[in-house]
Amino acid sequence: MSGSLPLDGDACIQLAHGGGGTLMQRLIDQELRALYTDPQQVLHDAASLALPHGRLAFSTDGYVVQPLEFPGGDIGRLAVVGTANDLAMAGARPLWISVGLILEEGLPLALLRRLVASMAAAARECGVAIVTGDTKVVERGKADGIFITTSGIGTLCDSARGSAAATGSSAIDPTAIRPGDQVLVSGDLGRHGVAILAARHGLRLEPPVLSDCAPLWPLVEQLLAAGAVPHCLRDLTRGGLASALQELAVAARVEIAIEEHRLPVLPAVASTCAVLGFEPLHLANEGRLVAVVAPEQRALVEPLLAAGGGAWIGEVRPAHRSPRVLLTTALGTERLLVPLSGELLPRIC
Repeated sequence: MSGSLPLDGDACIQLAHGGGGTLMQRLIDQELRALYTDPQQVLHDAASLALPHGRLAFSTDGYVVQPLEFPGGDIGRLAVVGTANDLAMAGARPLWISVGLILEEGLPLALLRRLVASMAAAARECGVAIVTGDTKVVERGKADGIFITTSGIGTLCDSARGSAAATGSSAIDPTAIRPGDQVLVSGDLGRHGVAILAARHGLRLEPPVLSDCAPLWPLVEQLLAAGAVPHCLRDLTRGGLASALQELAVAARVEIAIEEHRLPVLPAVASTCAVLGFEPLHLANEGRLVAVVAPEQRALVEPLLAAGGGAWIGEVRPAHRSPRVLLTTALGTERLLVPLSGELLPRIC
């Protein structure tokens, strides 16, 4: 039976590849072993890790994006970068990642090979080691090609722990946000959402809009090394800036006021949103963060974020009645910025 299902360039994933027998072993040996930083680790049921001194951060996430490949990225890169970014938002250096692959019968092997190569490259870019994982195969029509789950472990760096102690909190955390804090973003907004939208519906944008999918730890490490004491960091994924700020306002029981004309949005993203009736602040990013810092920290943090296209966008105020986010428009009026009640673009990560 093994000879009837070769893993050549024209082959597709079949249910037998998830059966735990010869074909599954061949799939692991020929296609998935390259995913691991140490290929020998795939031989064990669990990775053996030497824990560094200090506190650890742990995060997990699932990825179901459609299409599987899109301008500027793919589901494999997204899965590795996304989990590494979640760790970085706690001030933790990403170290290890586990990968769970749900493969659908009929998935072209050539596509799987591209995704595996992309995940391995993303791991090197993020400075993490893929150390363990699992593979399952399900029937046609049950998984849209491939679903990926990733879990990550990182170490809280000393400067992040020092930052937390300075704010009286136990970590870089939304509850450390105080009235008077300054709000900054690390780059232009809404690009990942528009890239997925264009790829999904065959829109030809000029110039093309690429996803911003990228690791955030290098920027966080740079901030901490420069002496920044962030009260909170949050990566902007589903729901975009609007949802992230609303979550922070509720967690800290504050009002966050931002200025529309200071928000960095690419012209191609703004024009696409204008035509389709979308709000750029509701669209996802996968390589951007919002930083909330004390007023005296703004002069330190702003130039570092501006180097990547970031900007200061507003400040934190006391909440007079209930937590909320206010947007001062280009006309000088104020309106409530609310998160969407549903999904503007489902399956974007």
